[in-house]
Amino acid sequence: MTRHEVEKEMMQYRAIFPIVRLLDAGQVCGNVPVDGHCPCHEFWHRDNPCQNCISRQVMEDHTQRTKLEYMGRDLYQVTAVYREVDGAPCVLELIQPLDCDNLIDPENSDRLMSSVSGYHIKLYHDALTSCYNRRYYEDVIKNRSEPAGVAVLDLDDFKLYNDTYGHQAGDAALRTAVEVVRGCIRKSDHLIRYGGDEFLLVLPGIAQAAFVAKLERIRQQLHTAVVPGYTRLQISTSIGGVMSRPGESCEQAASRADRLMYQAKNHKNTVVTEDTAGTAAPSAAGRDRQARQNILIVDDSEMNRAILAEILGSDYNILEASNGQECLTMLDQYDTAIALILLDIVMPVMDGFEVLNTMNRNHRIEDIPVIMISSEDADTVVRRAYELGVSDYVSRPFDAGVVYRRVFNTIKLYAKQRRLISLVTSQIREKEKNTQMLISILSEAVEFRNGESGAHVLHIGTLTRHLLEQLTQKTDQYALTPEQKELIVMASSLHDIGKIAIDDAILNKPGRLTREEFDIMKRHTTIGAAMLDQLHRYRNEPLVRTAHEICRWHHERWDGRGYPDGLSGDQIPISAQVVAMADVYDALVSKRVYKDAYAPDVAVQMILHGDCGAFNPLLLDCLTDLQDTFKAELAAPEA
Repeated sequence: MTRHEVEKEMMQYRAIFPIVRLLDAGQVCGNVPVDGHCPCHEFWHRDNPCQNCISRQVMEDHTQRTKLEYMGRDLYQVTAVYREVDGAPCVLELIQPLDCDNLIDPENSDRLMSSVSGYHIKLYHDALTSCYNRRYYEDVIKNRSEPAGVAVLDLDDFKLYNDTYGHQAGDAALRTAVEVVRGCIRKSDHLIRYGGDEFLLVLPGIAQAAFVAKLERIRQQLHTAVVPGYTRLQISTSIGGVMSRPGESCEQAASRADRLMYQAKNHKNTVVTEDTAGTAAPSAAGRDRQARQNILIVDDSEMNRAILAEILGSDYNILEASNGQECLTMLDQYDTAIALILLDIVMPVMDGFEVLNTMNRNHRIEDIPVIMISSEDADTVVRRAYELGVSDYVSRPFDAGVVYRRVFNTIKLYAKQRRLISLVTSQIREKEKNTQMLISILSEAVEFRNGESGAHVLHIGTLTRHLLEQLTQKTDQYALTPEQKELIVMASSLHDIGKIAIDDAILNKPGRLTREEFDIMKRHTTIGAAMLDQLHRYRNEPLVRTAHEICRWHHERWDGRGYPDGLSGDQIPISAQVVAMADVYDALVSKRVYKDAYAPDVAVQMILHGDCGAFNPLLLDCLTDLQDTFKAELAAPEA
């Protein structure tokens, strides 16, 4: 465009825009200031180039842009249009003031404010827990200086729960913790998710006594809180709290509270404030719940023992021994009540290596951590100590900070390991219970069709367990591990699952079965095995394999005269042999549609005389040994 054409265009725009002007490249913001201002529309920036100048952007990308911008208290609409005038790049600026009162109608104004408010919530609130986030702390709280109680809360062993139950459980625990804390504080207080499982609590204007009482209340309510869906997960928290000092920023107060929180973690589920920090002891309720842990210092030097006791005595109970023999005596006395042993190598009577050898033989090294303390730092000595199971090695002379931290970390690690074992064991038991419950429900459904009491399934499991225990006491021929025995007991509940496919008229026929009917009845063994074979995803699981053996072969007999495959002797899996005897015994002593119950003594004699088929001689011996036990376990035959 020529200069004349541009001026003609600008005349037309002036009918609409009060301010219309043309800027060349040298006049666009950030290039050539005029009288200390930006020469483009954003003239109120006096010291620095505009950070978001649309004229500069239009000059760079040859486009057209529009934005709203405040100039002082007034709002303007600014449009910048790229033009080339006589071959030179220019920007045409069109500026118009706006009436804020009538800019947006009431409905859309509310929507705009809602949008802005929603953005604020997303910006400053944690997505998982909806409490304030770290950005809020950095932008709003960090530099405040006002009278306040400031506390740092850390959930104890949170990673352990996360790893054991999964991240969904961890998320549920965090949400529960936030709900509990919110229920204990005022609307004017600030709860901030400071880190993963660490929270910052700022309570403006609170009195010291009320602050300490509130922290204790929070601790108590967190410890009794129930995490929805995870009833076995118990929350506990370590809390450090301080009152802010005059002129002190929240950041400085939080740093002091953080140090107290780490003192609280020595005991867990504890509140430590400045009043109790001198002794690093738990709060009153914490002292009732938790005893200080015992550390055994084993060193022939009284001075060394005194130095270590001084380093650790404020947080732990100190026990002392002057040689290895005294150490073992105290281990016999205290056992796992000792949280950690600090053990010297060179001592009279018995040295440290012999103590470690003894602890390995009796497996105490697995439960009680040992830190070796010695001036012997040769590689061979250190290597031998680690080979014998020490958790750490500290050389003399002692660095108090290093010794304390290594002791603290080692005790904490072993405590987490014990809690993890407890949690995993609890989960395994719960899963076994659920598995047994589901198997029992299925087997009871089968027995219900068979017209038999549901107690039959329970009896079979009880009798099978006794027979297996007696068998493994008599012989190790079958090399049955405790886990295998438990699998056999559990799988015994499914021994007759194939009967679910047998016609009711045959299952519950009161009289003697015909040959054809008996042939159909015998098919329940192969049907049950085939049903388990169809579980393609689980068919190779130990429980399913064991149940398959029992289903198919619990009617096989020692002399080969059983069914369906005519197996004999130890061709028959021992699982099926044991369940077969339990099944026959319970069938004899129980009432059925086709017979009355036999007395327990009579039932035993019938089995021993071969009236019910031939059995493994070892199992017959077991039955003889257990007949009084069986009579007591199944005291009264079903009526």
